[in-house]
Amino acid sequence: MKTVPVFVYNEHETRYRFNDTHPFNQKRLLLTFDLLRRIGALPAEAIVAPRLATAAELLRVHSPAYVEAVERLSDPAPDAHWQREAPRFGLDTEDTPFFPGMHEVTSYVVGGSIVAAEQVMSGAAPHALHLGGGLHHALRSKGAGFCVYNDASAAIAHIREKYGVRVLYVDTDVHHGDGVQWSYYADPHVCTLSIHETGKYLFPGTGDVSERGEGDAFGTSVNVPLEPYTEDDSWLESFSDVLAAAVRRFRPDVIVSQHGCDAHAYDPLAHLQCSMRVYRDIPALLRKTALEHCGGRWIALGGGGYDIWRVVPRAWSLLWLTMSDHPLLSELKRDPELPLPASWIEAWQPESPVPLPATWLDPVHSWPPIPRRDIITEKNRQTKQIAMMYLT
Repeated sequence: MKTVPVFVYNEHETRYRFNDTHPFNQKRLLLTFDLLRRIGALPAEAIVAPRLATAAELLRVHSPAYVEAVERLSDPAPDAHWQREAPRFGLDTEDTPFFPGMHEVTSYVVGGSIVAAEQVMSGAAPHALHLGGGLHHALRSKGAGFCVYNDASAAIAHIREKYGVRVLYVDTDVHHGDGVQWSYYADPHVCTLSIHETGKYLFPGTGDVSERGEGDAFGTSVNVPLEPYTEDDSWLESFSDVLAAAVRRFRPDVIVSQHGCDAHAYDPLAHLQCSMRVYRDIPALLRKTALEHCGGRWIALGGGGYDIWRVVPRAWSLLWLTMSDHPLLSELKRDPELPLPASWIEAWQPESPVPLPATWLDPVHSWPPIPRRDIITEKNRQTKQIAMMYLT
């Protein structure tokens, strides 16, 4: 077994790009990779390339008609018939428009997440990270929410089919992990836990605490919808308590986690008020849980995150630093104002439309206070208790 976790990465995945003005911008992968390289946190032996998913792997979670539509709409000039069919498959929207080469690059995303899952489940590595993945909104026959194929669902399907173990899927994206939830809503061997901003005000509008699974799987769908303007303390309290209860109740063999970092206060597409402290603590909680309950088996994926300059590189780097138990984390504990490498800031500031942060963590002491903090916190505690109703 490798003594270091696996980092699944290839610049090819940056070709997942709808258009030049779309908020989903995989340049964030380059920014994160460069930041980790500049601090010496990515040894060559840790990096593994993704591969194309096979047709069979795609068809575990998507319908044949949908896969065919994606393939046809990937042509540089799709046939008029398939352009007329695009709305039926959710591939004509402002969020998820079809684009040239779509099938190939999204197949790499799926294949990358399956590679990460196989590295861990085969015993080749203790943990694995695939930041190009985490496209959790795609449904069986419909693209949605910037997601064409659902690599998270496909990775879980691979684990279930080949290894037959119990999977805990943990989704910390600010948007509900609906595609994965619905994929396994009736499967008692997969527990989905999603903590997100309430769907009352945010896409996809689902993820209420009442969505608990069906049939033998009742209780294995767990949702924690948080109030807008939730801050670090309330977010972490809700997450840590529900995660602990879900693990005790479900007893997973492996954790698959999705690490959208769009609950940050800077993110332009949501309304939560979290800081980089959350993105330091989420991986620590998951790593500890995996080591204590799953023999260390942990597969982590990327996800949302639309402030690609100030938020995503720091958040995803902290994830890898935790996964690889890097000594910089100890430095960060001693010095909460630990600076980012000056060379990274100098390299990217000319391209950034905003001033890049100077430190790994945020200066939250300088942020304006949130009105109604106590009311928001109390409402989240009530939601947390309802979410845990069938876990204790």
